[in-house]
Amino acid sequence: MRFRGRRLRKSRVLAAACALAVAGVVMPATQVVAQATTTAKDRGPKPTIVLVHGAWADASSWNPVISRLQHDGYTVVAPPNPLRGVDYDAQSLKNYLASIQGPVVLVGHSYGGMVITNAAASNPNVKALVYDDAYIPAQGETVFQINAARPGSCVTADPSTFLNLVQYPGSPEGDFDAYLKVAPNGAYEGFADCFANGVPSAQAQLLAAGQRPFAVSAGSEPSGTPAWKTIPSWAVVGTADHVIPSAEQLAMANRAGAHITKVNAGHLSLITRPGVVTDVILDAARAAVRS
Repeated sequence: MRFRGRRLRKSRVLAAACALAVAGVVMPATQVVAQATTTAKDRGPKPTIVLVHGAWADASSWNPVISRLQHDGYTVVAPPNPLRGVDYDAQSLKNYLASIQGPVVLVGHSYGGMVITNAAASNPNVKALVYDDAYIPAQGETVFQINAARPGSCVTADPSTFLNLVQYPGSPEGDFDAYLKVAPNGAYEGFADCFANGVPSAQAQLLAAGQRPFAVSAGSEPSGTPAWKTIPSWAVVGTADHVIPSAEQLAMANRAGAHITKVNAGHLSLITRPGVVTDVILDAARAAVRS
């Protein structure tokens, strides 16, 4: 009887220990699941990332950035920028943004900065703006005005030295499609050193061959109400940029209250330093989720 009693007490102790062990395992797991669910709800859906190219480029210039963002699970689109004029291009982008549901991070390179600044105004879905070696205009400013604001831009010389002007169908009198000349000419350093400095020579030649023209009239068209006044912004500033001098980029970024990242790169940091550009876009995307 004593033996049987001891064995019964031992069984009860073992059962209690097992119950405690099970409770110890189940409860933290339940808490973790609850916390993960709450966090997921707090964060919301990942934003769609919309990339806008600038003059003398096309959407393929974003490819090194696109592949990285897609690897991180983001939906990424890079619609063509018509390069016809600030208002026309911004309206084209506005129409495209209207087809996207949910939050958006809007990214512009170079002249694409003019476009996103105007297209994002009054759009509640755009949660963040990212400027990559880009114009960040105030109301009334133009591309030509910003280029001339500080010394150092390679696209402020006599247009005949660096531009190949081609009439396009239906163009207003005096307006042309402007292509960057490939070869150096006087003070103009040529496509590779002006626009694509830091890009391997063979790739720079491909970019020059496939460049998309920019309507000359777009350079003198004033920007409208800037979206960066109400939408948080980030800026990647290439310290070796020969198109938009880094001092001017910094002045615009500081005026906009942007989160600034400097990178040792020329005007095409989206090609030469895609990892840095991607990281800044991801920072903006994470902030957009928290907003």
